[in-house]
Amino acid sequence: MVRNTHNLRHLLSLYTRTARKAADVRKPHTLIPRIIGRAEHKEGKTTMAAPVQIEVWNPNGKYRVVSTKSMPGTRWIDLLVQQDCRLEICTQKKTILSVEDILALIGDKCDGVIGQLTEDWGETLFSALSKAGGKAFSNMAVGYNNVDVNAATKYGVAVGNTPGVLTETTAELAASLSLAAARRIVEADEFMRNGKYEGWLPHLFVGNLLKGQTVGVIGAGRIGSAYARMMVEGFKMNLIYYDLYQSTRLENFVTAYGQFLKSNGEQPVTWKRASSMDEVLREADVISLHPVLDKTTFHLVNKERLAMMKKEAILVNCSRGPVVDEEALVQHLRENPMFRVGLDVFEDEPYMKPGLADMKNAVVVPHIASASKWTREGMATLAALNVLGKIKGYPVWHDPNKVDVFLNENALPPPACPSIVNSKALGNFFLTQSSSIRIL
Repeated sequence: MVRNTHNLRHLLSLYTRTARKAADVRKPHTLIPRIIGRAEHKEGKTTMAAPVQIEVWNPNGKYRVVSTKSMPGTRWIDLLVQQDCRLEICTQKKTILSVEDILALIGDKCDGVIGQLTEDWGETLFSALSKAGGKAFSNMAVGYNNVDVNAATKYGVAVGNTPGVLTETTAELAASLSLAAARRIVEADEFMRNGKYEGWLPHLFVGNLLKGQTVGVIGAGRIGSAYARMMVEGFKMNLIYYDLYQSTRLENFVTAYGQFLKSNGEQPVTWKRASSMDEVLREADVISLHPVLDKTTFHLVNKERLAMMKKEAILVNCSRGPVVDEEALVQHLRENPMFRVGLDVFEDEPYMKPGLADMKNAVVVPHIASASKWTREGMATLAALNVLGKIKGYPVWHDPNKVDVFLNENALPPPACPSIVNSKALGNFFLTQSSSIRIL
């Protein structure tokens, strides 16, 4: 480990002076709508690709940064402009930009790009970004399945992501889907809006009681554990979980809460660490999926595993769509009307498999697990700081899951990149807790 406190002090001093100077002389942002195009060369002919609309902030800035989408909040814009960045935000009325669109945005000179998880960031784009002098790309997302990290590393481009701000927000949506499915809220809402309600009936939209039932969690990482705590404490559910690693903190939480309930004369909650995922599927009344997506978890929940579950079970997925075999799920929903599901992600997003939209026992929402104001604005800030940090030559933050210090609007963020996923491969240096620099 190599420590270089002199270099760190220099970085801190330079960063603080630059930020204060920018804040002192800052004037209202200049916003200039523009349309840019890109030449395409095919079969010996040169034509212009379709133009892409942009907004320009701080047009005289030294560093050119592109955001492929407008993002929530304004702090991310302020942080870039204060550090002498010319920011160009794509305003094209198009949900998913093509590779050609993004190539037009990159152009001949670009220092960094903030992109979205719906975009295909591979060899073509990283080659173009590197050729344009780009040093960084950041997803406004914690996941980066859309990014060829090896290609980025090949061209010397840092890849950022935004962990540390999605945990509670995502867990809250998983809990919301669990409750909505259990109490048939979406069905009942549609019933009311269609004017079908004529009065109270004993059998009208009878659902499942959560209290005293068993919640199953597959993948007890940060989000899975947060969801489990909400369901255990909020609904007094027992817990069964499966993870490759023991979640001691989660187990201790459930144990302590069970003791609290018992001391107040109530039935204590319990926990169990399952020896297999199948054990969770067989025993739980509500199952929430929180695994990573890789070759081993593709179609983790398939026809055979759906058949293992209880007839009135509830399945929730806020992780990645391909974790569930969606065609098998549609068939299972059709054959088992008391089985319910809550989905935030889909196998072929943004599309659903045929028949899913017709299932009354399915609650489906359009990938909004991180869609709280605080989280989305935080994600935008972290993505911007990832790109800014690489442009400025700042070190990488020591723990990408402890990023609250970057989100404090009343103080300057640390001179560091919050999270760079290929930092080791690029040989980046890190800002450690002891405020020293570690070279990899």
